[in-house]
Amino acid sequence: MLDLKITTGTIVDGSGTPRFRGDVGVKNGRVVAIGKVSGEAHETIDATDRIVAPGFIDAHTHYDAQVFWDPTLSPSCYHGVTTVIGGFCGFSIAPMSTEATDYLMRMLARVEGMPLETLRTAVPWNWRSFGEFLSSIDGKIGLNAGFFAGHSAIRRVVMGQRAVGEKSTPDELERMKELLGESLAEGALGFSTTISKTHNDGDGNPVPSRWADYSEILELGRVVSQYEGTGLELLPGNFNPDTIQLMADLSVAGKRPVNWNALLLIGRQDAPRALSYLAVSDHARSRGGEVIALTPATPPDVIVNFKSGANIDANPGIWPELFKWPLHKRIEALRDPEMRERMAADVGTVPDDTLMKFFARLEDFRVESVKAEKNKKYIGGRIGDIAKKEARKPIDVMLDIALDDDLDAGFATNFGGDDYEGYQLRSQLWRDDRTLIGASDAGAHLDQIDTFAYSSTVLQKGVREHRVITLEEAIYQMSDRPARYFGLIDRGLLKPGYHADIVIFDERTIARGPTYYRYDVPGNQFRVYADAVGIDHVLVNGVPILCRGEHTGRLPGVVFRSGRDTRTVLPGAMREDRAVEFTGGASAVAAN
Repeated sequence: MLDLKITTGTIVDGSGTPRFRGDVGVKNGRVVAIGKVSGEAHETIDATDRIVAPGFIDAHTHYDAQVFWDPTLSPSCYHGVTTVIGGFCGFSIAPMSTEATDYLMRMLARVEGMPLETLRTAVPWNWRSFGEFLSSIDGKIGLNAGFFAGHSAIRRVVMGQRAVGEKSTPDELERMKELLGESLAEGALGFSTTISKTHNDGDGNPVPSRWADYSEILELGRVVSQYEGTGLELLPGNFNPDTIQLMADLSVAGKRPVNWNALLLIGRQDAPRALSYLAVSDHARSRGGEVIALTPATPPDVIVNFKSGANIDANPGIWPELFKWPLHKRIEALRDPEMRERMAADVGTVPDDTLMKFFARLEDFRVESVKAEKNKKYIGGRIGDIAKKEARKPIDVMLDIALDDDLDAGFATNFGGDDYEGYQLRSQLWRDDRTLIGASDAGAHLDQIDTFAYSSTVLQKGVREHRVITLEEAIYQMSDRPARYFGLIDRGLLKPGYHADIVIFDERTIARGPTYYRYDVPGNQFRVYADAVGIDHVLVNGVPILCRGEHTGRLPGVVFRSGRDTRTVLPGAMREDRAVEFTGGASAVAAN
């Protein structure tokens, strides 16, 4: 007898081939039959008028800490995601040492927007090795999850306080290589690092990996080549010739594809920049490597504030220094008219051809959240419009609102591009073999970014509303393709013998709900949240975790170990003859 049977659904199996009507039989956590399935089952799900598809695989999350205070890994579980990969940008929480714990907590609070109080009270920090970290969540997690070992964590454990501000000695580099090797042997899925100038620690200084020279990064990359089922990730920041060469060299040294985050496309004006970034992949391929860009489902609404300074601390001139100062000193400085003039002049130097322009155009920010009663009339308003109406400067409007809230007030960027043309161009990136749909950042930037709902956004905006990608292609890009990139064994397809990671949804209504603040984070903290619409059931390893849109409370996820749950993927393996070449021109794709 089957454990579970899904009947009379429309099956989109993740391969990209056309849909068909049929049933799915599940036993012992795997798909055992598909098509016309006879026989009884302990549990039956009627999928009439619903799509039955493989669960989605989120290629870039930061759920490393959230697993301890929310093992369901919401909101991803509600949006059809059944597998998450974390530990990126060098910011894993293993390996660990007693001396490094406080530093790494404060670093994560600053660079990844995880509330410090939550990290201190809701995460046990009682492991040292990577294997101990994985064992601590075995059997206690709702989704399948794998984690990379992060450069900043490894560097801080080995070098101590010298990890910030110093180059490594030969002995320290050897110990880092040994520690990385131990982590990979214990199940880490790969090695991650960052050189992006937007990544600063709790003291406002560059995170540890940014102090490494390129030879250190390459030496650590070579370690990965010695372990089965492992990969590489690097967040580059700027694409100068040295960085482009580093990415290619890292892939060649590690004998693995390198993925980077994130190739954001706003609109047609952004097409030349996107094309130049895709050329990084061409350069790597010409040298025997592979570089894959993660491309988001939609432009994010990024909410910034003057307390943490995340993202706006990458503005030039005095801006980075401000966020190294104690809060009282910063508040005093932000009241100073001369300081304000200096800040306004500094952001005025940001070129229009870089993404940093969206954090430099103060007049385009929207007032997102305030506590001071007198400023609630500004919520939803554009800083430039308020300034014009009140005959004030944008810098004064923004900082006065921030100071009235002791710098807690939130301001949202205005990226634009949420229209047909934006999605038409974006769909070309989704289907290009130099990219993966990803960059959700789920689990991080809890007070800032709403990109976690990438899967329902692609199906709502890309498939149903704008019709720029077919349902079959979209599901392939979010299931089988990321499964193949990470070398996940028997995942990503609805196919006999594969693990039964399954999502059942209504293609006529699937969507992401509106963004709102949810006050459910330990330590009396909140997070940016959006519910899913039209997703009825989600199964992980054959076990229903979502039933009629409600969580069942069951936690059947597998904590992946490299070499056991993954196989090696070599450079070149992700190239596809069927890929769409991104040109920045019109797309000819029409949805079924």
